[in-house]
Amino acid sequence: MSQALSRVSKLRLYEQVIERIKAHVEQAGLKAGDKLPGERELAERLGVSRASVKQAIVVLEVQGLVESRHGGGTYLRSDELTVETVDEMVARRRRLPEVLEAREALETKLAELAAQRRTDEDLAAMDAALEHMAKEIEQGEYGIEGDRRFHAAITAAARSGLLAEFMRSISVQIAESRNESLRQPERPHQSMEQHRAIVEAIREGDPEKAAEAMRKHVRTVAKVRLLAWDPQEGESA
Repeated sequence: MSQALSRVSKLRLYEQVIERIKAHVEQAGLKAGDKLPGERELAERLGVSRASVKQAIVVLEVQGLVESRHGGGTYLRSDELTVETVDEMVARRRRLPEVLEAREALETKLAELAAQRRTDEDLAAMDAALEHMAKEIEQGEYGIEGDRRFHAAITAAARSGLLAEFMRSISVQIAESRNESLRQPERPHQSMEQHRAIVEAIREGDPEKAAEAMRKHVRTVAKVRLLAWDPQEGESA
């Protein structure tokens, strides 16, 4: 066990546990797929309760950095733990529901219009975006750029300048929700399948089917661990 897992003080315990875990990963040279020490071992080494360790692991899970397997321990999903602060997570958790509401309202209409107005070039752009996303996923990435290109192609196909402007005005927040969603386990593959359903409805020229496929997709995007996370849980443990 590395020196990173020495005892911590009693101030904001689970955040300090996160920092010590991060230091341990760096010092031990752990990579994606490697297993972290168990909760009991971490708690003993750090001199904290298992509740504090558990909350630290939950925060890392919410950020998509580790994966806890039932009965099998906790494994890294990234070569390094680039951890955002809890305050940043709380702020993101607060604004995410409104962003997702806006996305559903705007993007379902964009999909509907795209089904009515798309050209062969628009469909080719959507197909190319799907191919790019598939390659990203095959390489072990989340498919973030391909996802961005796909939704941009639908926006272009809708040919609504005002709706496109609305989308640009919240592009930063949309990118944040995209990153949040695609970090969920198995979500990149799920998003790919939903994208295919959307583009097929657009290809068929079926506005209602396209809008419903997009609505289903955005509601899946909304299913993220961050919104179920309680930042107060275990703080005083």
